Amino acid sequence: MKTSSRLSDLRVMTEDQLNDEALKLKKEQFNLRFQKASGQLQDTARVRVVRRDIARVMTVAAQKRPPAKAKD
Repeated sequence: MKTSSRLSDLRVMTEDQLNDEALKLKKEQFNLRFQKASGQLQDTARVRVVRRDIARVMTVAAQKRPPAKAKD
């Protein structure tokens, strides 16, 4: 399955690499929104895929961060 291999690739990345990947995906999402607004968007399913990839990257990045200490 393509998603599981993508997820395993994400898990071996460092936090900086994950942040770079998230930034790249957000730029792509921005461009897709412009294409949609101007009527030039060909692959409409790509919007959904990019949105979910952003969520995957952010989830893996959050898992790599140390847990925040609770205030008493």
